[in-house]
Amino acid sequence: MRILVVAATEFEVGGLESEVRSQKSEVGSQKSDSRLPTHDLELLVTGVGMVATAFALGRHLATNKYDLVINLGIAGSFDRNIALGEVVEVTEDYLSELGAEDDDTFLPIETLGFGESVFKTDTRLSSYINSDLRQVTAITVNTVHGHEPSIKKLITRIQPQLESMEGAAFFYACKQAGVPCLQIRAMSNYVEKRNRDAWQIGPAIKNLNSFAIGFIKEVVRST
Repeated sequence: MRILVVAATEFEVGGLESEVRSQKSEVGSQKSDSRLPTHDLELLVTGVGMVATAFALGRHLATNKYDLVINLGIAGSFDRNIALGEVVEVTEDYLSELGAEDDDTFLPIETLGFGESVFKTDTRLSSYINSDLRQVTAITVNTVHGHEPSIKKLITRIQPQLESMEGAAFFYACKQAGVPCLQIRAMSNYVEKRNRDAWQIGPAIKNLNSFAIGFIKEVVRST
């Protein structure tokens, strides 16, 4: 099974990358049941943001074929019921800024008749493993939110649970390429007035990588 892991930054998947390197050094050992599929597992670091993600992933998928593409990253949560550090599965993602303003009313691109801004994936973690991860709805933005009036306005319009800077672009590129995809995020902060002291980036990345390593090993065992 060929798997592509996509991340905006190498920092977000450092634990997974280290595990892959260590497994490569153990090729030929008797620990084959626990090894990651280093020959069938690839990593693509796209850069931050939807433009970098769509370009890098679209170009890569044009000449490479995979059975599954996984987007790993951290995100901010609008939903206070989601604990910082929690890992979730994103099943629906919006390009929330794609459209036009008509005074106080936002007109999504669908209303304008020029495209789509909502992307869903039919692929689910449960198709591969027994999963109890929370399934959530996200938005993808160019500017992360840190202003209370704009946060309230957005929640009223879409009611998202989290935001990232790449997710919907990832879904879009995979849809165009016709490849099964999963988006997995770990919560690093709440969406609020910018408060770096409250961020939990370290625990979020640790939990994200632990999940990814376990998931890939489980998929290998079952295929």
